Amino acid sequence: MYQYSEEQLLSMKKVEESRSERLKNLFPRMTAEEKQAVLKENHPDYIESAYETLKIGPNKGEKVLHELADLLQGKSRVFGLDINLENPDYDVDVLVIGGGGAGASAAITAHANGAKVMMVTKLRIGDANTMMAEGGIQAADKENDSPAIHYLDAFGGGHFAAKKELLYKLVNEAPDAIKWLSDLGVMFDKDKDGNMITTHGGGTSRKRMHACKDYSGAEIMRTLRDEVLNRQIPVVDFTSAIEIIKDENGKCAGAVLMNMETKDILVVRAKAVVIATGGAGRLHYQEFPTSNHYGATADGLVLAYRAGAKLLYADTLQYHPTGAAEPTQIFGALVTEKVRSLGAQLVNKNGEAFVYSLETRDVTASTIIRECKKRNNGIKTTDGVGVWLDTPMIDIIGGEGTIEKRIPAMMRMFGKYGIDIRKEPILIYPTLHYQNGGIDISDNGESDVENLFVAGEAVGGIHGRNRLMGNSLLDIIVFGRNAGKFASLKVKDMDTPKGLTLKHVDDFEKTREQAGIKSEILSPKLLPNYTKQKSI
Repeated sequence: MYQYSEEQLLSMKKVEESRSERLKNLFPRMTAEEKQAVLKENHPDYIESAYETLKIGPNKGEKVLHELADLLQGKSRVFGLDINLENPDYDVDVLVIGGGGAGASAAITAHANGAKVMMVTKLRIGDANTMMAEGGIQAADKENDSPAIHYLDAFGGGHFAAKKELLYKLVNEAPDAIKWLSDLGVMFDKDKDGNMITTHGGGTSRKRMHACKDYSGAEIMRTLRDEVLNRQIPVVDFTSAIEIIKDENGKCAGAVLMNMETKDILVVRAKAVVIATGGAGRLHYQEFPTSNHYGATADGLVLAYRAGAKLLYADTLQYHPTGAAEPTQIFGALVTEKVRSLGAQLVNKNGEAFVYSLETRDVTASTIIRECKKRNNGIKTTDGVGVWLDTPMIDIIGGEGTIEKRIPAMMRMFGKYGIDIRKEPILIYPTLHYQNGGIDISDNGESDVENLFVAGEAVGGIHGRNRLMGNSLLDIIVFGRNAGKFASLKVKDMDTPKGLTLKHVDDFEKTREQAGIKSEILSPKLLPNYTKQKSI
Protein backbone atom coordinates (compact mmCIF):
# COMPACT_ATOMS: atom_id res chain seq x y z
CA MET A 1 0.00 0.00 0.00
CA TYR A 2 1.23 3.49 -0.82
CA GLN A 3 2.53 5.54 2.09
CA TYR A 4 2.34 9.33 1.77
CA SER A 5 5.36 11.35 2.90
CA GLU A 6 4.96 13.93 5.66
CA GLU A 7 5.31 16.71 3.06
CA GLN A 8 2.59 15.14 0.91
CA LEU A 9 0.22 14.80 3.86
CA LEU A 10 0.69 18.45 4.87
CA SER A 11 0.10 19.55 1.29
CA MET A 12 -2.98 17.32 0.98
CA LYS A 13 -4.48 19.08 4.01
CA LYS A 14 -4.10 22.43 2.23
CA VAL A 15 -5.86 20.97 -0.82
CA GLU A 16 -8.80 19.87 1.34
CA GLU A 17 -9.02 23.26 3.07
CA SER A 18 -9.09 25.20 -0.23
CA ARG A 19 -11.94 23.25 -1.86
CA SER A 20 -14.80 25.50 -0.83
CA GLU A 21 -13.01 28.58 -2.15
CA ARG A 22 -12.05 26.85 -5.40
CA LEU A 23 -15.66 25.78 -5.94
CA LYS A 24 -16.74 29.44 -5.80
CA ASN A 25 -13.89 30.88 -7.87
CA LEU A 26 -12.85 28.72 -10.81
CA PHE A 27 -9.46 29.49 -12.32
CA PRO A 28 -9.94 31.72 -15.42
CA ARG A 29 -8.96 30.67 -18.93
CA MET A 30 -5.69 32.03 -20.31
CA THR A 31 -5.42 34.56 -23.11
CA ALA A 32 -3.82 33.56 -26.43
CA GLU A 33 -0.72 35.57 -25.50
CA GLU A 34 -0.43 33.85 -22.11
CA LYS A 35 -0.76 30.43 -23.72
CA GLN A 36 1.99 31.14 -26.24
CA ALA A 37 4.28 32.43 -23.54
CA VAL A 38 3.85 29.42 -21.25
CA LEU A 39 4.43 27.04 -24.18
CA LYS A 40 7.66 28.71 -25.28
CA GLU A 41 9.00 28.86 -21.75
CA ASN A 42 8.08 25.36 -20.59
CA HIS A 43 6.94 22.87 -23.26
CA PRO A 44 9.54 20.16 -24.12
CA ASP A 45 9.06 20.81 -27.86
CA TYR A 46 10.84 24.16 -27.37
CA ILE A 47 14.04 22.75 -25.85
CA GLU A 48 16.48 23.30 -28.72
CA SER A 49 19.22 21.09 -27.28
CA ALA A 50 16.89 18.07 -27.58
CA TYR A 51 16.96 18.28 -31.39
CA GLU A 52 19.36 17.69 -34.26
CA THR A 53 19.25 18.27 -38.01
CA LEU A 54 18.69 15.28 -40.27
CA LYS A 55 21.59 14.69 -42.68
CA ILE A 56 19.86 12.36 -45.12
CA GLY A 57 16.46 11.27 -46.37
CA PRO A 58 13.29 13.05 -47.53
CA ASN A 59 13.37 15.46 -44.56
CA LYS A 60 17.06 16.29 -44.83
CA GLY A 61 17.76 19.66 -43.19
CA GLU A 62 14.82 19.47 -40.77
CA LYS A 63 15.11 19.04 -37.01
CA VAL A 64 13.89 16.03 -35.03
CA LEU A 65 14.58 14.75 -31.55
CA HIS A 66 17.90 12.94 -31.11
CA GLU A 67 16.23 9.61 -30.32
CA LEU A 68 14.22 9.70 -33.55
CA ALA A 69 17.15 10.90 -35.66
CA ASP A 70 19.17 7.87 -34.52
CA LEU A 71 16.49 5.57 -35.94
CA LEU A 72 15.59 7.49 -39.11
CA GLN A 73 19.28 7.54 -40.02
CA GLY A 74 20.00 4.11 -38.56
CA LYS A 75 21.24 0.93 -40.19
CA SER A 76 18.69 -1.47 -41.69
CA ARG A 77 18.17 -4.82 -40.03
CA VAL A 78 18.12 -6.68 -43.37
CA PHE A 79 21.86 -6.52 -43.96
CA GLY A 80 23.52 -9.92 -43.63
CA LEU A 81 20.20 -11.78 -43.77
CA ASP A 82 19.30 -14.42 -46.33
CA ILE A 83 16.16 -12.97 -47.91
CA ASN A 84 14.50 -14.69 -50.87
CA LEU A 85 12.33 -12.10 -52.60
CA GLU A 86 11.55 -14.35 -55.56
CA ASN A 87 9.55 -16.87 -53.51
CA PRO A 88 7.38 -14.92 -51.03
CA ASP A 89 6.00 -16.68 -47.99
CA TYR A 90 2.73 -14.74 -48.33
CA ASP A 91 0.96 -13.22 -51.32
CA VAL A 92 -1.89 -10.81 -50.57
CA ASP A 93 -3.69 -7.79 -51.95
CA VAL A 94 -3.35 -5.60 -48.85
CA LEU A 95 -0.83 -6.06 -46.04
CA VAL A 96 -1.66 -4.18 -42.83
CA ILE A 97 1.30 -3.57 -40.52
CA GLY A 98 0.02 -2.97 -36.99
CA GLY A 99 -2.51 -4.62 -34.68
CA GLY A 100 -4.23 -1.63 -33.09
CA GLY A 101 -7.42 0.24 -33.91
CA ALA A 102 -6.15 1.82 -37.12
CA GLY A 103 -4.81 -1.46 -38.48
CA ALA A 104 -7.96 -3.36 -37.55
CA SER A 105 -10.21 -0.69 -39.11
CA ALA A 106 -8.14 -0.77 -42.31
CA ALA A 107 -8.18 -4.57 -42.48
CA ILE A 108 -11.94 -4.81 -41.86
CA THR A 109 -12.72 -2.19 -44.52
CA ALA A 110 -10.37 -3.64 -47.14
CA HIS A 111 -11.74 -7.12 -46.50
CA ALA A 112 -15.32 -5.85 -46.79
CA ASN A 113 -14.36 -4.45 -50.20
CA GLY A 114 -13.28 -7.90 -51.38
CA ALA A 115 -9.52 -7.60 -50.95
CA LYS A 116 -7.33 -10.46 -49.75
CA VAL A 117 -5.99 -8.99 -46.50
CA MET A 118 -3.38 -9.97 -43.95
CA MET A 119 -2.38 -8.28 -40.68
CA VAL A 120 1.03 -8.49 -39.05
CA THR A 121 1.81 -7.22 -35.56
CA LYS A 122 4.94 -7.47 -33.45
CA LEU A 123 2.95 -8.26 -30.30
CA ARG A 124 -0.68 -9.46 -30.45
CA ILE A 125 -3.70 -7.92 -32.08
CA GLY A 126 -4.93 -5.32 -29.59
CA ASP A 127 -1.54 -4.74 -27.94
CA ALA A 128 -1.62 -1.09 -28.91
CA ASN A 129 -2.17 2.43 -27.66
CA THR A 130 -5.81 2.04 -28.75
CA MET A 131 -6.34 -0.43 -25.94
CA MET A 132 -4.94 2.07 -23.43
CA ALA A 133 -7.04 5.08 -24.48
CA GLU A 134 -9.54 5.94 -21.80
CA GLY A 135 -11.47 9.19 -22.10
CA GLY A 136 -13.50 8.94 -25.28
CA ILE A 137 -13.92 9.69 -28.96
CA GLN A 138 -15.13 12.98 -30.43
CA ALA A 139 -17.95 13.38 -32.97
CA ALA A 140 -20.24 16.31 -33.65
CA ASP A 141 -23.54 14.44 -33.78
CA LYS A 142 -25.70 16.48 -31.40
CA GLU A 143 -28.17 19.25 -32.35
CA ASN A 144 -26.10 22.11 -30.90
CA ASP A 145 -22.91 20.97 -32.64
CA SER A 146 -21.58 20.50 -36.17
CA PRO A 147 -18.49 19.23 -38.00
CA ALA A 148 -17.67 22.89 -38.73
CA ILE A 149 -17.49 23.73 -35.02
CA HIS A 150 -15.50 20.54 -34.40
CA TYR A 151 -13.11 21.64 -37.16
CA LEU A 152 -12.59 25.07 -35.60
CA ASP A 153 -11.90 23.58 -32.16
CA ALA A 154 -9.36 21.09 -33.54
CA PHE A 155 -7.73 23.54 -35.95
CA GLY A 156 -7.19 26.12 -33.22
CA GLY A 157 -6.11 23.50 -30.71
CA GLY A 158 -3.49 22.28 -33.18
CA HIS A 159 -2.10 25.83 -33.57
CA PHE A 160 -3.67 26.20 -37.04
CA ALA A 161 -1.11 23.77 -38.45
CA ALA A 162 -3.28 20.78 -39.43
CA LYS A 163 -3.48 19.73 -43.07
CA LYS A 164 -6.89 21.14 -43.84
CA GLU A 165 -8.02 18.31 -46.12
CA LEU A 166 -7.17 15.72 -43.45
CA LEU A 167 -8.89 17.59 -40.65
CA TYR A 168 -11.91 18.17 -42.90
CA LYS A 169 -12.17 14.42 -43.47
CA LEU A 170 -11.70 13.70 -39.75
CA VAL A 171 -14.55 15.90 -38.52
CA ASN A 172 -16.98 15.23 -41.37
CA GLU A 173 -16.67 11.45 -41.15
CA ALA A 174 -16.80 11.43 -37.34
CA PRO A 175 -20.57 10.88 -36.92
CA ASP A 176 -20.50 7.93 -39.32
CA ALA A 177 -17.47 6.50 -37.47
CA ILE A 178 -19.48 6.49 -34.24
CA LYS A 179 -22.41 4.80 -36.00
CA TRP A 180 -20.07 2.20 -37.55
CA LEU A 181 -18.60 1.37 -34.15
CA SER A 182 -22.01 1.26 -32.53
CA ASP A 183 -23.30 -1.07 -35.24
CA LEU A 184 -20.29 -3.34 -34.68
CA GLY A 185 -21.22 -3.55 -31.00
CA VAL A 186 -19.27 -0.87 -29.11
CA MET A 187 -21.17 -0.18 -25.88
CA PHE A 188 -21.12 3.62 -25.60
CA ASP A 189 -22.46 5.31 -22.45
CA LYS A 190 -26.14 6.12 -22.82
CA ASP A 191 -28.84 7.71 -20.67
CA LYS A 192 -32.04 5.95 -19.59
CA ASP A 193 -33.70 6.91 -22.90
CA GLY A 194 -30.91 5.38 -24.99
CA ASN A 195 -29.28 8.68 -26.00
CA MET A 196 -25.49 8.79 -26.06
CA ILE A 197 -23.97 10.73 -23.15
CA THR A 198 -21.37 13.29 -24.25
CA THR A 199 -18.96 15.45 -22.24
CA HIS A 200 -16.44 18.22 -22.75
CA GLY A 201 -12.75 17.64 -23.42
CA GLY A 202 -9.86 20.09 -23.21
CA GLY A 203 -10.19 22.72 -25.93
CA THR A 204 -13.71 21.72 -26.99
CA SER A 205 -16.54 24.24 -27.20
CA ARG A 206 -19.26 21.58 -27.23
CA LYS A 207 -19.93 18.33 -25.38
CA ARG A 208 -19.01 15.83 -28.10
CA MET A 209 -16.94 13.23 -26.22
CA HIS A 210 -18.54 9.78 -26.55
CA ALA A 211 -17.19 7.31 -24.02
CA CYS A 212 -17.43 3.80 -22.64
CA LYS A 213 -16.93 4.80 -19.00
CA ASP A 214 -13.13 5.31 -18.81
CA TYR A 215 -12.07 2.29 -20.86
CA SER A 216 -13.25 3.57 -24.24
CA GLY A 217 -10.21 2.35 -26.16
CA ALA A 218 -10.39 -1.12 -24.67
CA GLU A 219 -14.06 -1.42 -25.63
CA ILE A 220 -13.41 -0.18 -29.17
CA MET A 221 -10.41 -2.48 -29.57
CA ARG A 222 -12.38 -5.46 -28.23
CA THR A 223 -15.04 -4.90 -30.85
CA LEU A 224 -12.60 -4.36 -33.73
CA ARG A 225 -10.53 -7.39 -32.78
CA ASP A 226 -13.62 -9.57 -32.68
CA GLU A 227 -14.64 -8.32 -36.14
CA VAL A 228 -11.19 -9.11 -37.57
CA LEU A 229 -11.33 -12.62 -36.11
CA ASN A 230 -14.95 -13.17 -37.15
CA ARG A 231 -14.02 -12.28 -40.72
CA GLN A 232 -11.15 -14.79 -40.46
CA ILE A 233 -8.62 -12.21 -41.60
CA PRO A 234 -5.18 -13.83 -41.12
CA VAL A 235 -3.19 -12.23 -38.28
CA VAL A 236 0.52 -13.01 -37.97
CA ASP A 237 1.45 -11.99 -34.45
CA PHE A 238 4.76 -11.65 -32.60
CA THR A 239 6.23 -10.71 -35.96
CA SER A 240 7.69 -7.34 -36.95
CA ALA A 241 7.99 -5.63 -40.31
CA ILE A 242 11.67 -4.68 -40.65
CA GLU A 243 11.69 -3.29 -44.21
CA ILE A 244 9.39 -2.20 -47.01
CA ILE A 245 9.81 -4.02 -50.33
CA LYS A 246 9.46 -2.22 -53.67
CA ASP A 247 8.81 -3.46 -57.19
CA GLU A 248 10.78 -2.81 -60.36
CA ASN A 249 8.96 0.51 -60.79
CA GLY A 250 9.76 1.81 -57.31
CA LYS A 251 6.26 1.21 -55.94
CA CYS A 252 5.58 -0.36 -52.55
CA ALA A 253 5.14 -4.10 -53.04
CA GLY A 254 5.24 -5.75 -49.63
CA ALA A 255 7.46 -6.11 -46.59
CA VAL A 256 10.20 -8.17 -44.97
CA LEU A 257 9.06 -9.64 -41.65
CA MET A 258 10.99 -11.04 -38.69
CA ASN A 259 9.54 -13.42 -36.12
CA MET A 260 10.24 -11.82 -32.73
CA GLU A 261 10.94 -15.14 -31.01
CA THR A 262 12.71 -17.31 -33.60
CA LYS A 263 14.17 -14.45 -35.70
CA ASP A 264 12.99 -16.30 -38.81
CA ILE A 265 12.63 -14.05 -41.86
CA LEU A 266 9.44 -14.00 -43.93
CA VAL A 267 8.57 -12.16 -47.14
CA VAL A 268 5.15 -10.76 -47.97
CA ARG A 269 4.31 -9.69 -51.50
CA ALA A 270 1.43 -7.23 -51.47
CA LYS A 271 -0.16 -4.94 -54.01
CA ALA A 272 -0.54 -2.31 -51.27
CA VAL A 273 0.69 -1.89 -47.72
CA VAL A 274 -0.97 0.00 -44.86
CA ILE A 275 1.36 1.23 -42.11
CA ALA A 276 -0.58 1.43 -38.84
CA THR A 277 2.24 1.03 -36.35
CA GLY A 278 1.20 3.68 -33.85
CA GLY A 279 3.39 6.02 -31.82
CA ALA A 280 6.81 6.39 -30.24
CA GLY A 281 6.41 6.80 -26.48
CA ARG A 282 8.75 3.91 -25.72
CA LEU A 283 11.63 5.92 -27.15
CA HIS A 284 11.25 7.99 -23.96
CA TYR A 285 12.13 11.27 -25.65
CA GLN A 286 14.04 13.55 -23.26
CA GLU A 287 13.80 10.74 -20.67
CA PHE A 288 10.07 11.32 -20.08
CA PRO A 289 7.90 8.54 -18.68
CA THR A 290 5.24 7.35 -21.10
CA SER A 291 1.65 6.19 -21.16
CA ASN A 292 2.32 4.17 -24.34
CA HIS A 293 2.23 0.41 -24.78
CA TYR A 294 5.43 -1.63 -24.92
CA GLY A 295 5.77 -1.71 -28.72
CA ALA A 296 5.45 2.03 -29.43
CA THR A 297 8.89 2.68 -30.97
CA ALA A 298 8.19 4.66 -34.18
CA ASP A 299 8.70 1.64 -36.48
CA GLY A 300 6.34 2.88 -39.19
CA LEU A 301 8.11 6.22 -39.50
CA VAL A 302 11.45 4.48 -39.97
CA LEU A 303 10.16 2.02 -42.58
CA ALA A 304 8.40 4.71 -44.59
CA TYR A 305 11.31 7.16 -44.35
CA ARG A 306 13.86 4.67 -45.68
CA ALA A 307 11.45 3.85 -48.50
CA GLY A 308 11.33 7.54 -49.46
CA ALA A 309 8.21 8.87 -47.75
CA LYS A 310 8.33 12.37 -46.32
CA LEU A 311 7.45 13.05 -42.68
CA LEU A 312 5.38 15.98 -41.44
CA TYR A 313 5.79 17.69 -38.04
CA ALA A 314 8.12 14.96 -36.83
CA ASP A 315 9.54 17.51 -34.36
CA THR A 316 6.42 17.73 -32.21
CA LEU A 317 5.12 15.39 -29.48
CA GLN A 318 2.23 15.52 -27.06
CA TYR A 319 2.94 15.25 -23.36
CA HIS A 320 -0.32 14.39 -21.65
CA PRO A 321 -0.74 16.69 -18.64
CA THR A 322 -1.80 13.98 -16.23
CA GLY A 323 0.40 10.94 -15.99
CA ALA A 324 0.52 9.20 -12.61
CA ALA A 325 3.42 10.52 -10.51
CA GLU A 326 2.75 8.23 -7.55
CA PRO A 327 2.90 5.41 -6.70
CA THR A 328 6.08 4.50 -8.56
CA GLN A 329 4.58 1.21 -9.81
CA ILE A 330 2.33 3.15 -12.21
CA PHE A 331 4.70 6.07 -12.89
CA GLY A 332 3.72 7.62 -16.23
CA ALA A 333 0.42 5.71 -16.56
CA LEU A 334 -2.36 7.74 -18.13
CA VAL A 335 -4.87 9.53 -15.93
CA THR A 336 -7.56 10.25 -18.46
CA GLU A 337 -8.61 13.82 -19.26
CA LYS A 338 -12.14 12.70 -18.49
CA VAL A 339 -11.19 13.01 -14.80
CA ARG A 340 -10.81 16.76 -15.34
CA SER A 341 -13.87 17.00 -17.58
CA LEU A 342 -15.92 15.63 -14.65
CA GLY A 343 -14.62 18.33 -12.31
CA ALA A 344 -11.20 17.40 -10.87
CA GLN A 345 -8.91 20.41 -10.53
CA LEU A 346 -5.13 20.80 -10.84
CA VAL A 347 -3.75 22.17 -7.57
CA ASN A 348 -0.22 22.96 -6.37
CA LYS A 349 1.42 22.14 -3.03
CA ASN A 350 -0.17 25.19 -1.41
CA GLY A 351 -3.70 24.10 -2.33
CA GLU A 352 -3.95 26.69 -5.11
CA ALA A 353 -5.48 26.08 -8.53
CA PHE A 354 -3.04 27.36 -11.14
CA VAL A 355 -4.68 26.61 -14.50
CA TYR A 356 -8.15 26.19 -15.95
CA SER A 357 -8.44 22.40 -15.94
CA LEU A 358 -9.63 22.02 -19.53
CA GLU A 359 -7.09 24.11 -21.40
CA THR A 360 -5.53 22.28 -24.37
CA ARG A 361 -3.13 19.52 -23.43
CA ASP A 362 0.07 21.28 -24.43
CA VAL A 363 -0.84 24.40 -22.44
CA THR A 364 -1.95 22.41 -19.39
CA ALA A 365 1.22 20.27 -19.43
CA SER A 366 3.35 23.40 -19.74
CA THR A 367 1.73 25.04 -16.72
CA ILE A 368 2.33 21.92 -14.63
CA ILE A 369 6.00 21.88 -15.65
CA ARG A 370 6.22 25.62 -14.85
CA GLU A 371 4.58 25.13 -11.45
CA CYS A 372 7.07 22.40 -10.56
CA LYS A 373 10.28 23.68 -12.15
CA LYS A 374 10.03 27.47 -12.22
CA ARG A 375 7.76 28.30 -9.29
CA ASN A 376 8.85 25.50 -6.94
CA ASN A 377 5.22 24.73 -6.17
CA GLY A 378 5.39 21.01 -6.90
CA ILE A 379 5.28 18.13 -4.42
CA LYS A 380 8.26 15.77 -4.12
CA THR A 381 7.53 12.24 -5.34
CA THR A 382 9.46 8.98 -5.47
CA ASP A 383 10.50 9.60 -9.08
CA GLY A 384 10.70 13.39 -9.12
CA VAL A 385 7.97 15.95 -8.61
CA GLY A 386 4.27 16.43 -9.29
CA VAL A 387 1.10 18.38 -8.54
CA TRP A 388 -2.28 17.33 -7.20
CA LEU A 389 -5.27 16.36 -9.30
CA ASP A 390 -8.09 16.95 -6.84
CA THR A 391 -10.38 14.03 -7.71
CA PRO A 392 -12.75 14.29 -4.70
CA MET A 393 -14.12 17.42 -6.38
CA ILE A 394 -15.86 15.12 -8.89
CA ASP A 395 -18.25 13.64 -6.33
CA ILE A 396 -18.65 17.05 -4.67
CA ILE A 397 -19.76 18.58 -7.99
CA GLY A 398 -21.53 15.64 -9.62
CA GLY A 399 -22.89 13.90 -6.55
CA GLU A 400 -21.78 10.87 -4.58
CA GLY A 401 -21.15 7.87 -6.83
CA THR A 402 -20.08 9.85 -9.91
CA ILE A 403 -16.50 8.60 -9.74
CA GLU A 404 -17.52 4.98 -9.29
CA LYS A 405 -19.99 5.22 -12.17
CA ARG A 406 -18.05 7.32 -14.69
CA ILE A 407 -14.37 6.47 -14.14
CA PRO A 408 -14.25 2.99 -12.55
CA ALA A 409 -10.94 2.06 -14.21
CA MET A 410 -9.21 5.05 -12.60
CA MET A 411 -10.72 4.13 -9.26
CA ARG A 412 -9.40 0.57 -9.62
CA MET A 413 -5.94 1.61 -10.84
CA PHE A 414 -5.25 3.70 -7.74
CA GLY A 415 -7.30 1.50 -5.43
CA LYS A 416 -4.80 -1.33 -5.95
CA TYR A 417 -2.31 0.77 -3.97
CA GLY A 418 -4.72 1.80 -1.23
CA ILE A 419 -5.54 5.22 -2.70
CA ASP A 420 -9.25 6.06 -2.76
CA ILE A 421 -9.62 8.79 -5.39
CA ARG A 422 -13.10 9.59 -4.02
CA LYS A 423 -11.46 10.82 -0.80
CA GLU A 424 -7.85 11.59 -1.70
CA PRO A 425 -6.35 13.71 -4.50
CA ILE A 426 -3.76 12.02 -6.71
CA LEU A 427 -0.28 13.12 -7.73
CA ILE A 428 0.37 13.65 -11.43
CA TYR A 429 3.04 14.93 -13.84
CA PRO A 430 3.08 15.14 -17.68
CA THR A 431 3.77 11.86 -19.49
CA LEU A 432 4.89 11.28 -23.09
CA HIS A 433 1.62 10.38 -24.77
CA TYR A 434 1.23 11.03 -28.48
CA GLN A 435 3.21 11.45 -31.69
CA ASN A 436 1.71 14.60 -33.27
CA GLY A 437 3.95 14.26 -36.30
CA GLY A 438 4.28 11.31 -38.64
CA ILE A 439 4.17 10.26 -42.27
CA ASP A 440 2.78 12.81 -44.72
CA ILE A 441 -0.26 11.53 -46.61
CA SER A 442 -2.83 12.77 -49.09
CA ASP A 443 -6.51 12.61 -48.17
CA ASN A 444 -6.80 9.10 -49.65
CA GLY A 445 -4.26 7.89 -47.07
CA GLU A 446 -1.40 7.36 -49.51
CA SER A 447 2.16 8.49 -48.78
CA ASP A 448 4.76 9.81 -51.24
CA VAL A 449 5.61 6.18 -52.02
CA GLU A 450 2.94 4.80 -54.35
CA ASN A 451 0.83 1.99 -52.86
CA LEU A 452 2.12 2.71 -49.34
CA PHE A 453 -0.83 3.88 -47.23
CA VAL A 454 -0.79 5.09 -43.63
CA ALA A 455 -3.37 5.25 -40.82
CA GLY A 456 -3.57 6.22 -37.17
CA GLU A 457 -0.86 7.73 -35.01
CA ALA A 458 1.80 7.07 -37.67
CA VAL A 459 0.18 9.84 -39.78
CA GLY A 460 1.39 13.42 -39.51
CA GLY A 461 -0.73 16.51 -40.09
CA ILE A 462 -4.22 15.42 -39.01
CA HIS A 463 -4.04 17.33 -35.74
CA GLY A 464 -1.39 19.93 -36.49
CA ARG A 465 1.07 20.51 -33.66
CA ASN A 466 -1.23 19.52 -30.80
CA ARG A 467 -4.12 17.10 -30.54
CA LEU A 468 -7.37 17.50 -28.65
CA MET A 469 -8.67 14.71 -26.43
CA GLY A 470 -10.83 12.19 -28.26
CA ASN A 471 -9.50 12.96 -31.72
CA SER A 472 -7.01 10.08 -31.67
CA LEU A 473 -9.60 7.33 -31.18
CA LEU A 474 -11.48 9.16 -33.92
CA ASP A 475 -8.57 9.33 -36.36
CA ILE A 476 -7.74 5.63 -36.06
CA ILE A 477 -11.28 4.84 -37.17
CA VAL A 478 -11.67 7.51 -39.87
CA PHE A 479 -8.20 7.10 -41.37
CA GLY A 480 -8.04 3.35 -40.76
CA ARG A 481 -11.23 2.92 -42.78
CA ASN A 482 -9.92 5.49 -45.26
CA ALA A 483 -6.67 3.59 -45.88
CA GLY A 484 -8.50 0.27 -46.13
CA LYS A 485 -11.00 1.70 -48.59
CA PHE A 486 -8.55 3.35 -50.97
CA ALA A 487 -5.94 0.59 -50.76
CA SER A 488 -8.55 -2.02 -51.65
CA LEU A 489 -9.92 0.08 -54.50
CA LYS A 490 -6.46 0.65 -55.92
CA VAL A 491 -5.46 -3.01 -55.94
CA LYS A 492 -8.74 -4.25 -57.42
CA ASP A 493 -7.48 -4.43 -61.00
CA MET A 494 -3.76 -4.37 -60.24
CA ASP A 495 -1.37 -7.02 -61.53
CA THR A 496 0.86 -8.89 -59.10
CA PRO A 497 3.99 -6.79 -58.42
CA LYS A 498 7.09 -7.86 -60.32
CA GLY A 499 10.81 -7.49 -59.74
CA LEU A 500 10.70 -7.29 -55.93
CA THR A 501 13.73 -5.44 -54.64
CA LEU A 502 15.43 -3.89 -51.62
CA LYS A 503 17.64 -1.65 -53.75
CA HIS A 504 16.30 1.43 -51.95
CA VAL A 505 17.77 0.04 -48.71
CA ASP A 506 21.19 -0.34 -50.32
CA ASP A 507 20.91 3.18 -51.71
CA PHE A 508 20.00 4.54 -48.28
CA GLU A 509 23.05 2.84 -46.77
CA LYS A 510 25.30 4.44 -49.40
CA THR A 511 23.77 7.82 -48.56
CA ARG A 512 24.53 7.19 -44.87
CA GLU A 513 28.15 6.53 -45.70
CA GLN A 514 28.41 9.60 -47.93
CA ALA A 515 26.97 11.77 -45.14
CA GLY A 516 29.56 10.41 -42.70
CA ILE A 517 27.01 8.64 -40.50
CA LYS A 518 28.91 5.84 -38.79
CA SER A 519 26.28 4.81 -36.28
CA GLU A 520 25.62 1.07 -36.07
CA ILE A 521 22.24 1.56 -34.39
CA LEU A 522 19.80 -0.87 -35.98
CA SER A 523 16.40 0.42 -37.01
CA PRO A 524 13.53 0.01 -36.62
CA LYS A 525 14.04 -0.36 -32.87
CA LEU A 526 11.19 -2.90 -32.45
CA LEU A 527 11.18 -2.98 -28.61
CA PRO A 528 12.69 -0.81 -25.86
CA ASN A 529 15.71 -2.12 -23.97
CA TYR A 530 15.33 -1.21 -20.32
CA THR A 531 18.49 -3.04 -19.28
CA LYS A 532 20.57 -0.27 -20.82
CA GLN A 533 18.29 2.74 -20.49
CA LYS A 534 18.88 5.47 -17.95
CA SER A 535 16.43 5.69 -15.13
CA ILE A 536 13.36 7.73 -16.04
